Amino acid sequence: MKTISKIFWAVALFVMPLKGMAQEKVLGTIEAYRIQISTDKTTNIIFPFGIVSVDRGDRHILVQKAKGAENILQVKAANDSIRESNLSVITSDGKLNSFIVTYAKQPAQLNVSLGDDARKGAIFLSADQIDHAEILACSKQAFHSRKRLGGIHEKNFGIGFRLDGIFIHKKLMYFRMRVENRSNIGYDVDQLRFYILDQKKAKRTASQEVEVTPVNLFNGLTRILPRERSTMVVALPKFTIPEKKFLAIQLMEGNGGRHLELRIKNRILFKVNQINIPTTR
Repeated sequence: MKTISKIFWAVALFVMPLKGMAQEKVLGTIEAYRIQISTDKTTNIIFPFGIVSVDRGDRHILVQKAKGAENILQVKAANDSIRESNLSVITSDGKLNSFIVTYAKQPAQLNVSLGDDARKGAIFLSADQIDHAEILACSKQAFHSRKRLGGIHEKNFGIGFRLDGIFIHKKLMYFRMRVENRSNIGYDVDQLRFYILDQKKAKRTASQEVEVTPVNLFNGLTRILPRERSTMVVALPKFTIPEKKFLAIQLMEGNGGRHLELRIKNRILFKVNQINIPTTR
């Protein structure tokens, strides 16, 4: 009986560390989607938010935004000798989307739609009145402006999240936000989202949430290293907040729990600063 007991504890002590290692490995990964591309057909990837940047693992992977759309990426192969590679796409909500790319003469799926069911297949067309050069100029001015907005901040386990400026130009508002990492652990940004919510409802429902979709993200953040801080500017369609509601700005950590939320009332929006830039037309 003693011999059996010794064998049991020896096996248990051996298995438990392996289980811990396996869990740690899973928590450290980001799910990658698999797509197929060819030289003769175009694979369309439809994102729930506008595309900010694209990085290709192989230069023979050809990519472009669909004409007139901010959230559709078209992908083709330059030749049929492409080996398995990857594609990384950052969208305007701050999310990193990862893809494993393989060649197929006849791709199994030509249209890939990502995101929640409520947003799948949605196409966010570029409005004719949106001038991307103007948005970039406004974002830079908001980024470098010395005008500050105080009092809107949140902290959680060494991570500070602050709204320190709101600016406006024509039909867009520019929110300048700063993230500071005072901990010894890097902070990986998973999502940055904007919602108008009811103040008194403890349980949220779809009917009580109105999501404000970013138009552009300047100096977007994916990772804040230990003991560092970074500033970004998010362009949003002009809006105000109804009575008894507030704007929630949610910053979510990937593979972690240091989530932060700023709550903005309508009176704060009226502290907006006007941006003046030379006419580009």
